[in-house]
Amino acid sequence: MASSSAAEGVSMDDDYETLIATTDVELLKRAWRNEKAAPEILRYESKLVSRVNKVIQLMEEIVEEKSSGGTDPLSVSLYQMDLDRTLFLLRSYLRIRIQKIEKYVFHIQKTEELRNRLSKYEKDFAKMCENDLEQHLDESVLSKLPKDYKSVLRQSSMSEEDDMVPEPQLDAFVLCRSKEYLTGIQLEDGPVDDRSKLFEMEPGVLHFICYKSIKALVESGKIDLL
Repeated sequence: MASSSAAEGVSMDDDYETLIATTDVELLKRAWRNEKAAPEILRYESKLVSRVNKVIQLMEEIVEEKSSGGTDPLSVSLYQMDLDRTLFLLRSYLRIRIQKIEKYVFHIQKTEELRNRLSKYEKDFAKMCENDLEQHLDESVLSKLPKDYKSVLRQSSMSEEDDMVPEPQLDAFVLCRSKEYLTGIQLEDGPVDDRSKLFEMEPGVLHFICYKSIKALVESGKIDLL
């Protein structure tokens, strides 16, 4: 009986070490940094989040087993620190995305490309947020205005576009680092004469550059934001 229990404990430890040795937690850290630094909402990392949830579940089982099995408290605290760190990354990643949805909900809802970047639950949240905000604005302000000024999206019926919708500033500058040698990058900022020049990035070198210039490279995973 004791031998079976010990074997099970060793097996669980091996599983834990295997998962910790994988890159999933590091990939989550990268996704978190990119989401935090990018002015727009990025594509939801559904497969990565699913794998990380499995890692967290195993971590919780390990901590529970170690805590009740008389393991050295220092060892248990190290396992708990790994668990807390991973939980923080996951929660912060999801929280940042929720904050962006709340801030740019009307822009996201009217832009198919951005809607497709959301998870199913984020899409439901965005729809609920849009409805609640429209209702609040209508009841508190818009219902008291003349007919030509009742739109949530436009300043008046004379407006030709949705000029009341906050949009992410894609021309904001971001700190980034490429993972490989990149060339042919078209600059989207600076003097007009300089915009025709192609920019190169060496791997591992830090750059402070307009997000719009590297947007596609961030989405493809060739550049990490910091």
